[in-house]
Amino acid sequence: MTTDVSELTPAEAAARLRDEDGWQIVDVRTPAERPDGVIEGDVLIPLDELSRRAGEIDPSRPSLIYCRSGSRSAMAVAALRTAGYDAHNLAGGMIAWLEAGLPVAAS
Repeated sequence: MTTDVSELTPAEAAARLRDEDGWQIVDVRTPAERPDGVIEGDVLIPLDELSRRAGEIDPSRPSLIYCRSGSRSAMAVAALRTAGYDAHNLAGGMIAWLEAGLPVAAS
């Protein structure tokens, strides 16, 4: 059995974060990757810590999950959706976000 991975393009994600209340943003990169920029308001939960820290994410609220390129975040989204979370992957990750010219905050 496979789990759907809901993907949002950077433009779709930015619009939802701007227009809809309650979104959580989770960065599953390592701390060393954060100087490349972060999406404002995110929380860092590296992928290798997700299973023990998933309780920090509210399953009743939508979550945007991102990493550098979208691969690790896709794995995180699959796991979270299997567990009943409303999780969505940022397609292309931070690379695509930056290429789209969307705003980043300092880590």
